[in-house]
Amino acid sequence: QVQLVESGGGSVQAGGSLRLSCAASGRTFSSYGMGWFRQAPGKEREFVAGISWGGGSTSYADSVKGRFTISRDNAKNNVYLQMNSLKPEDTAVYYCGATPRGWGIRAEYDYWGQGTQVTVSS
Repeated sequence: QVQLVESGGGSVQAGGSLRLSCAASGRTFSSYGMGWFRQAPGKEREFVAGISWGGGSTSYADSVKGRFTISRDNAKNNVYLQMNSLKPEDTAVYYCGATPRGWGIRAEYDYWGQGTQVTVSS
């Protein structure tokens, strides 16, 4: 079992930056692939970024490539999403997810946090 708690959301103007954090419980955090997803009002949840167990491999949605960076610190049981050059269309609730099978957009994520709101104004 893994419990996830996101933090770091907030309101920012277009062009600004935010850093999201996801704190995970459990002693096997390093065996999970981790991902960030987001859901805007009236839209389905979508993949944003993923990172492998050791952090050596990452993947991103085309819409955030070059602006967002996912990272993890297995010693602290944390995964992060650094978001730069934010746009109004990045406004959404952001969730982190954990999967014991694979990583990235094609993995099936078993555990989810409660989400953190990100609002970007123009």
